[in-house]
Amino acid sequence: HAISESVADATFATWHVIVGDSVRRDQNFVDIETDKVVLEVVAPEDGVMGEHIHAEGDTVLGEQVIGKISAGSAAPAAPASAPEASSSSDESSDVLTPSVRRLIAEKGLDASAIKGTGKNGRITKEDVDAFLSAPAAKPAPAQATPAPAPVAALGERTQKRVPMTRLRKTIATRLLEAKNSTAMLTTFNEVNMKPIMDLRKQYKDLFEKTHDTRLGFMSFYVKAVTEALKRYPAVNASIDGDDIVYHNFFDISIAVSTPRGLVTPVLRDSDQLSMAGIENGIRDLAIKGRDGKLSMADMTGGNFTITNGGVFGSLLSTPILNLPQAAILGMHKIQERPMAVNGKVEILPMMYLALSYDHRLIDGKESVGFLVAIKELLEDPTRLLLDV
Repeated sequence: HAISESVADATFATWHVIVGDSVRRDQNFVDIETDKVVLEVVAPEDGVMGEHIHAEGDTVLGEQVIGKISAGSAAPAAPASAPEASSSSDESSDVLTPSVRRLIAEKGLDASAIKGTGKNGRITKEDVDAFLSAPAAKPAPAQATPAPAPVAALGERTQKRVPMTRLRKTIATRLLEAKNSTAMLTTFNEVNMKPIMDLRKQYKDLFEKTHDTRLGFMSFYVKAVTEALKRYPAVNASIDGDDIVYHNFFDISIAVSTPRGLVTPVLRDSDQLSMAGIENGIRDLAIKGRDGKLSMADMTGGNFTITNGGVFGSLLSTPILNLPQAAILGMHKIQERPMAVNGKVEILPMMYLALSYDHRLIDGKESVGFLVAIKELLEDPTRLLLDV
């Protein structure tokens, strides 16, 4: 089977079937990881898994053969002869599931010394755990370290070394590039969230009934950002060599936390979306991110990023630019604070705003004006409807 032509190269994440397993047409049999997304490779036809040409962690190019499937629904004589020909080391690389192989490698164990209780004597995770907890498990670490005394002294002080995933490596490279190649600066403000909270409380049930989606805060944030970008075109621009590229469309990247790391899928043409359209768009991107279903198309482009650390409890932060964009807005936890209102102290639900921007492109006047525009739009959401 070949990888999609659009992928230059990819790293093997997880094999889902082992040699000798029956596979159905369109069954996901291996996950491969590119710089941005995890792709599922499906079986082209019914058959039996032949050999894994590449192991987990290997890097492959587009159109490269990654494994072989024997056509037909049942395993013929070939898999039966495979165990005879395979030595214990082959067993550990072919018959073991990826998770068991990784566990054995991490613990530095010898697969041939572990008794398998699974199908055809296959070693399961439980077998490895039982082997580790049994007294017989002691010789393996002793072989690795000639002097057993220091190991005993360490007790539970163990450590685990795992390779960095492709996505984490890409995130690291891009963050360093943003830090080193831009004149990044952060400016702050705060917003009184009471008007939006009151509006949401009043209409959330009716909104959900009408649009079949929840009314959250993100739709207000996106609406306010889109309106502010219209007023300050420099914030909606990017630097390309010695040129400034001004974008006449509004594609907003939304930072989404996934099990594999932070990604920034794009909500396209936010100026043409209703509040319900924004809520549905963000929900779809979040679900795709959680399930590892984001495509390259979902991830590319974007003129401005919104990141909401408040959902994790962040009170204040300095977000880092998402290149080649010129600015990123950080939203934070809504917290009740005593505020001076007309000479009296009132307790209000306040939220800090943080705008990080590239000072090469955006001047202080524009960045502060942009942030104040967002503050005013959020504190008086009627302005969003009236476009004032």
